[in-house]
Amino acid sequence: MASSDLKMAWRNTWRNKRRTLITVASIFFGVLLSTLMTSMQNGTYAKMIDNVVSFYSGYLQIHHPDYWETKSIDDLLVPSDSLLNAVAQNRNVERIVPRMESFSLMSFQSNTKGGMLIGIEPEAENELTKLKQWVGSGRYLEKGDDGILMAINLAKALDVQLGDTVALISQGYHGYSASGLFPVVGILEFPFLAMNNFGTYISLDRARDFFSAPGMVTSLVLTVDHYDDVESVKHHLASQLGADYSVMTWDEMDPVTKQMIEGDKGQGIIMKGILYILIGFGIFSTVIMMIAERRKELGVMVAVGMNKLKLAKVLFYETMLIGAVGVASGFAVSVPVVWWMVRNPLPLTGEMADVYEQFGMEPAIYFGNDPMVFWGQILIVFGITLLVSIYPLSKILRLKVTRALYS
Repeated sequence: MASSDLKMAWRNTWRNKRRTLITVASIFFGVLLSTLMTSMQNGTYAKMIDNVVSFYSGYLQIHHPDYWETKSIDDLLVPSDSLLNAVAQNRNVERIVPRMESFSLMSFQSNTKGGMLIGIEPEAENELTKLKQWVGSGRYLEKGDDGILMAINLAKALDVQLGDTVALISQGYHGYSASGLFPVVGILEFPFLAMNNFGTYISLDRARDFFSAPGMVTSLVLTVDHYDDVESVKHHLASQLGADYSVMTWDEMDPVTKQMIEGDKGQGIIMKGILYILIGFGIFSTVIMMIAERRKELGVMVAVGMNKLKLAKVLFYETMLIGAVGVASGFAVSVPVVWWMVRNPLPLTGEMADVYEQFGMEPAIYFGNDPMVFWGQILIVFGITLLVSIYPLSKILRLKVTRALYS
C-alpha cells in the first residue's frame, strides 16, 4: 500500500512541473548556500584556532598555579621527570614544548625598547610553531646557542642589523639581577603584523642562565591529536596533577579570539535562520497552492469513498518528495563545490587583507568539510519540510466535502 501511495504522490508532484521545479530550486539553493556558509564558518574558525595554536599558545599549557595571574618570573615550575611522564602518558597529548618567558628591556647604542623575551628549545619549538621558516635573514637558533632571534619591527625600532650585539636587562628569579649581551643571529619576518612586533627568542639554556632559574620553565606547551580532545585532556591532567599546577586551554589564554568566534557564530545563525525561513515559506506556498488548486478534486475523492487518512498520507508524501528532491540535488552539488573550496582557499586583497593580517590571520577565506556541514543542512531542511507537511494533513482532516465540491 505504501508503495502505491508513493507512486501516486510522485505522479501528483509533477502534474504542475513549473510549480514543483520552482520549489525544488528554492530548496536546492537554500541547501547549497547554507552548506557553503557553514563550511566557510567552520574553515575560518579552524584557521583562527590553528593560528593561535601553531604560532604560539599550543592547545594547552601547564603553569605554576599563580603564573597566569601574576606573569611573574618568580612563579616558575620545575619540569620534573614525574611531571613530564604524567603528561606524556596521556595518549591524546602529541607534543610537550618547554618555554621560559618574561619581559625585558633591549638596548642597542642609544635605542631602547621593551619586549617579550622567550627561551625555547629550538627543535621542539620549531616542531610546534614552525618558527624556523619565518627567519627572513640570518639563521635559526641551535641548542645552547648564545645568539638571539629578533622580530623585524623590533629590530627596526632598535636599528639592529645581523651580527649586532643587543644588551638585555630584566629581573631574574627571586630578585636576582638579569643582564646579558646577545648577538643577533636572525631576523624574524612573520606574515602577520602583530607577530612582527612580538619580541625575541633565545635558547632555553641561555634563558635559564639569564634569569638565574636553572632547570625551571614558565610553561609547558602541549599539542593534542585533535581539537575535540582538548577539554578531556585538560580535565584529565587537572585531576591528575592536582592543585600544584594550572592547566589552561587555548581559549582561556586567548579569550579575544574565542569571543570573535562566538560573535561571528551568532551572526551566522541569524543569516542561516533567514535562509531557512525563506526555504520554509517557499515550500509552504507550494503546499498552499497545491491544496487550493485541488480543493474540488480532493472533495470528489472523499465523496466517492476515499479515506481521508489515506488522502492525507498521499499529500504528506508529495510534500516530502519535493523536499527530498531539493535536498538531494543541493547535497549532490554542494559536496564537490565544498571539496574544491577546501583545497583552494579564496585569497583576499586590499583593505580586507590588511584587516585579516592585523588580527594575525592569513588573508584568505578557508572552508571546512566536517560531515555535519552537509548532514546538518539535510536534517534542518527535512525538519522544515516535515513541519510544513502538517498543513495539508490538517486541511484534509478538516475538509468539508460539500463546501469543497461547490468551491
